[in-house]
Amino acid sequence: MPAILRSHSLQSPRIAVTIIVRFVALAAMLAMPLAAQTAPTPLTLPQAVSLALEKNPLHKAAMADTRISAASVREARSPLMPKIMFTESALRGNDPVFVFGTRLRQQSFTAADFALNKLNTPTPIGNFSSRFSGQWSLFDGLQSWFGVSRAKYMQQAAEQQLDRTDQELVYQAVQAYFGVLLAQKQEEVVQDALKTAQAIEASSQVRVESGMAVDSDWLSAQVVTSRRKQELIQMRNGLALARAQLALALGMPADTAYEPQEALAERQFPAATAAELELKALEKRPDLKRVESERSAQAKSVSMAKGALAPRLNVFGSWETDSPSVGWNGGNNWLAGAELQFDLFDGDSKRAHIAREKAVQEKAAAMRDAYRDEIRLQVRKAYYEFDAARQQVEVARGAITQADESLRINQNRYDGGLNTVSDLLRVEEAAHRARADYWQAVYRVQTSYAGVELATGTLTPASPVVTQ
Repeated sequence: MPAILRSHSLQSPRIAVTIIVRFVALAAMLAMPLAAQTAPTPLTLPQAVSLALEKNPLHKAAMADTRISAASVREARSPLMPKIMFTESALRGNDPVFVFGTRLRQQSFTAADFALNKLNTPTPIGNFSSRFSGQWSLFDGLQSWFGVSRAKYMQQAAEQQLDRTDQELVYQAVQAYFGVLLAQKQEEVVQDALKTAQAIEASSQVRVESGMAVDSDWLSAQVVTSRRKQELIQMRNGLALARAQLALALGMPADTAYEPQEALAERQFPAATAAELELKALEKRPDLKRVESERSAQAKSVSMAKGALAPRLNVFGSWETDSPSVGWNGGNNWLAGAELQFDLFDGDSKRAHIAREKAVQEKAAAMRDAYRDEIRLQVRKAYYEFDAARQQVEVARGAITQADESLRINQNRYDGGLNTVSDLLRVEEAAHRARADYWQAVYRVQTSYAGVELATGTLTPASPVVTQ
């Protein structure tokens, strides 16, 4: 067999296998789930914030706390109201006392029932009893009233905590949204840097092949290109992670894909001094109001403990019908009365309880003051972070211009043989870093301003960082 025919016969199976593999790959792509081929959902920042306040589990948990506190207020009011009960019972027996009392209650007692044999060994009797009863605490040292006030303060605390939780969710949504925008810019920066590195590599190759540079120049350029490719892989994974963080911040599954409709860019925000922000925080912070409500609730707990020393006045009453068979066909009776209770000695437990509640009240007041100081520090930290980011943007913007010009000059010098590739790669790294630092600074301006509003308690869906 001629050699050329043998070669063709060996290559034919390989060609067939290649065609089959490509066909299977194409079929697999066509068979992919529709969800995997679905384009990301467009999303604006106001929409992201609205979705977070609707879907995030933390918002739902805070809403449940408000419902719990509202139910606690209703529960605290219950001791102020009378309690009315209904009891239905059926009994049968021959106990002498039971039989004697039942005949009296059924109003069926006769003179013959005084016979000794009937009194000592009565025949079994049945009784169907229907009873309405009630009791009412007229005075308990005002403990119940103080309990209602305490529950109302705790309800206010739950509502104020809901406001704070919503502010934190807005901040998380803003941070996650701009995190995706930053990740996209970082990927673009690395892609541009990769193109520049590949251009330097191609230029170095030409110079080496023409004898104008040594092999080490080309190798150094190849190393930088490989580094940029690794960075691009990292940036793409970072973008995927940022998208997952955004979805989770909005209360959606992590694989839900969103495409932000805004672009990361410089924006101007209202300016204020640190002192002004501190005053605003002490006035607006919902969590500080929550702490104050909890302190007020604890004051009511002290009043409740003191009220336990007072006497208690209760009234009660009942109406009952007793019948030998089902139905109200027998006798009936009623009973009413009042009861005054006063603890002469309880082992000093009530006074110890008062002392404990007072100590808790002092602790609550001290924690409120400490929290105010913590808020002042949070405001200062947020203010300085925003101020630093705003200034860094200006510096980074100028650094980009300088780095680009330096890269252009060094590229021309390298092409003219007046510079080494090491110098060119060093300048290229500086230009790459300048762009990355600029977008980091722009991102920090957005998120740090949101942090300022979060620290002052003014971050809402209508805040400038969300609506601008």
